[in-house]
Amino acid sequence: MDIIEPVKRLAEKATGIGFPSREEALACVRNVRPSRMKFRDDGYIPNNPKFPLLHYRKVLRFGRKHDPAAVLEKVFNVNGWGEAWRNGIYDYVHYHSMIHEVLGIARGSATLQLGGNKGKTVKVGAGDVIVVPAGVGHECLKASVSFLVVGAYPPAGTYNECRGSFQERNQAIKAIGRVAVPEQHPLYGSHHPLW
Repeated sequence: MDIIEPVKRLAEKATGIGFPSREEALACVRNVRPSRMKFRDDGYIPNNPKFPLLHYRKVLRFGRKHDPAAVLEKVFNVNGWGEAWRNGIYDYVHYHSMIHEVLGIARGSATLQLGGNKGKTVKVGAGDVIVVPAGVGHECLKASVSFLVVGAYPPAGTYNECRGSFQERNQAIKAIGRVAVPEQHPLYGSHHPLW
């Protein structure tokens, strides 16, 4: 997957085949109410004291005309969430202290641990989208062979990866409190508040 997806993405952009227009991508987004999950600081993973993790189940309907990963990239990009990547989710708990993240499931299914070791185990599948606030721990426990995620970030913030070490904790907690609410929702744009 590490070699195939980047080549596939370049071919889609160069040829336009499998790459949806703005209208085609946005037409795949359904109006879905998310599951809201709030996690406490467990002494290892700080989580986010203000914002809940949002899990939108089956929020995207993928047709056969376009590659699901390209649809997710287009939807996120149209709504101002860029720097998209295609891969899986790390199999160890981690969080980002200086930026929020959106994860869209393009293919396959997985079992994720959200909120750290004392958090919640959740099953996800193609068409699901998870908005992970800064500080919220996440990891993949088990994934199907075909599991593919598209991740992206809002324009404000800086990517970093924290693993819950004691040395990074105090700085991470301060940074989490400074991360602003994005101006646009990664699925619904400015028409819908994120939190």
